[in-house]
Amino acid sequence: MSVHVCLFAIFVLLSGCPAGIWAARRPGGSALIYSVCAAVAAVMAGTALGVLVRPGETAGAVLPMGVPWLQAHFEIDALSAFFLLVINLGALAASIYGMGTGRSEPEAGRILPFYPLFLAGMNLVLLAADAFTFLLSWESMSLASWALVMAHHRQSETQRAGFVYIVMAAFGTLALLLAFGLLAGAGGNYAFSQLRQAGPDAGLGVVVLLLVLIGAGSKGGLAPLHVWLPLAHPAAPSHVSALMSGVMTKVAIYALLRILLDLLGGVQWWWGALLMTLGALTAVLGVLYALMESDLKRLLAYSTVENVGFIFIGIGLGMAFQANGMNAAAALAYSAALFHVLNHSWIKSLLFLGAGAVLHATHERRLDALGGLIRRMPYTAFCFLVGSAAIASLPPLNAFASEWLTLQAILLSPDLPQWLLRFLVPAVGALMVLAAALAGAVFVKAFGIAFLGRPRSAEAEAAQETNRLAGAAMTMLVVLCVLAGIFTGPVLHVIQPAVAAIVERPAVPGFGIADIAFVAPTGVGGGSYSGFFVFLFVAMSGWGAALAIHRGASRATRRSPAWDCGFALNHPAFQYGAGSMAQPLRRIFGTVVFRATETVEMPPPGSVEPARYCTTQRDPAWDLIFTPVAGVVAAIADRIDGLQFLSIRRYLAMMFAGLVALLILVALWR
Repeated sequence: MSVHVCLFAIFVLLSGCPAGIWAARRPGGSALIYSVCAAVAAVMAGTALGVLVRPGETAGAVLPMGVPWLQAHFEIDALSAFFLLVINLGALAASIYGMGTGRSEPEAGRILPFYPLFLAGMNLVLLAADAFTFLLSWESMSLASWALVMAHHRQSETQRAGFVYIVMAAFGTLALLLAFGLLAGAGGNYAFSQLRQAGPDAGLGVVVLLLVLIGAGSKGGLAPLHVWLPLAHPAAPSHVSALMSGVMTKVAIYALLRILLDLLGGVQWWWGALLMTLGALTAVLGVLYALMESDLKRLLAYSTVENVGFIFIGIGLGMAFQANGMNAAAALAYSAALFHVLNHSWIKSLLFLGAGAVLHATHERRLDALGGLIRRMPYTAFCFLVGSAAIASLPPLNAFASEWLTLQAILLSPDLPQWLLRFLVPAVGALMVLAAALAGAVFVKAFGIAFLGRPRSAEAEAAQETNRLAGAAMTMLVVLCVLAGIFTGPVLHVIQPAVAAIVERPAVPGFGIADIAFVAPTGVGGGSYSGFFVFLFVAMSGWGAALAIHRGASRATRRSPAWDCGFALNHPAFQYGAGSMAQPLRRIFGTVVFRATETVEMPPPGSVEPARYCTTQRDPAWDLIFTPVAGVVAAIADRIDGLQFLSIRRYLAMMFAGLVALLILVALWR
């Protein structure tokens, strides 16, 4: 029944695609489309939550559509239900935000038809139960999101972002296509139920692992395949950015788990070592990129890269434990990873919606053109502050709980038999702690420069608070972030059916709904955490401090000049800026990793032009991987350019030779 409800809801979303063309030309049309999307997302989230709360038999459906000899298989189990919940809660918040801001969107005709198609594509990926349906849904999701990225297509940076995104998306789809081809083997049956039973041999399994890492990693933002995120997220409308960063990257995580842990099976311990290494490097590189960034939406995009690294660390830990038969420890690591999936989807959606409210009010993404918004947009500032505290892993908010669970799993690594893992896992833990600490610096910079101090531009000076619907969307996410941090036990209880779908485990203490106050993931005698009591401590401490100050301090008012950092000039440009805050860490890390440079351009004697301080940094992924590959592709294209001038006889000969080669390949394969 649940899968039929989801399929009907997706049919409504697909119907919204042509309706979006009609609605874009009418007053109130955008509110209608976003309202329908919000209602569908609420139904889907409720259905997924019902499956998780009452786990039972897997529900499936087969539709007579697609290629004549194939049928479209759909299925909903605990793992897909968990990701359906993640996606549709994010979609609900983004749609409510769109209801408030969509009417002022200048390119509504380029957004409304593709927005419901994007939601439908993501949901279909999670429901697909055969490779054909999965890849078709995956490509629909990619193309719809590409169209949304290109909504403001007249801007040159949008054109570059769209080009890079579509190339990376096609590359990832090709990798997944090859992975499914190897999984199906010569039999050619692409239903997931058949793929589970078949399973490739060890050699092909390695190739499938690498292809899935490329296909899902490129969509999820795994370094060095992350290059599209800092280009596409700023280019897309803000509620679409929230979906792409907070939600679509989680579809890639689902694809990784579904193919590697469910369809491929036979987890090897070195798979975990590989994923942990990639995750740790991704987390550290992502937070360093974010630290040096002065564009608010690009900063948030790089923060997503960092958090995807955390998720990969949790999954890699789970694989390492599972391969060694330590199922309870594997369940803990997978629980931490899935909990962080949920937390990051809420936090990053909240931050992108907050950034969208700032962009809508000021038309500025540059941190150095903002400032003082806490007085002009107090509610947006409060929501962004909660999101910043959560993404910086401050207790008792939700990201702290999931990262704490990951560290608890890391502490179980001495029981692993492989010496490589015994050395690797603590090193990964140290890198994770470093990334989490630097994330605090990143969001002190983001919130401090954007909302505190004095306005640095006329636009920031004239900013006004966002509308009520956008505020309601952010409020919903704030409440979820706070509740998930305080009541960690019930949230983990909801996640457990999804964990049980990928690892058979004994009961893990402290993961039940009865453990509302304390979570003890490694047993009663091990470490335990209570977000509820930490919240009480913070609240009581704050209340006590406020009471002591008001009762004990003098009531006399003293006025004095604000500290001006030693500068006598009273101008907003003399405030601490985004580049100033990043300078120490840029000099420590950036000169080696990012080839960062600082130059001062002094005007000639007698000139009244100002001196200029310029900084540059380069992305090593572009220099080491993508630029050489682009050069090779261009060279090959130049060499085969002459093929377009062949005669018809030579074209026919080429086609015949290609057909013969293909037949030989198929014969050898069988």
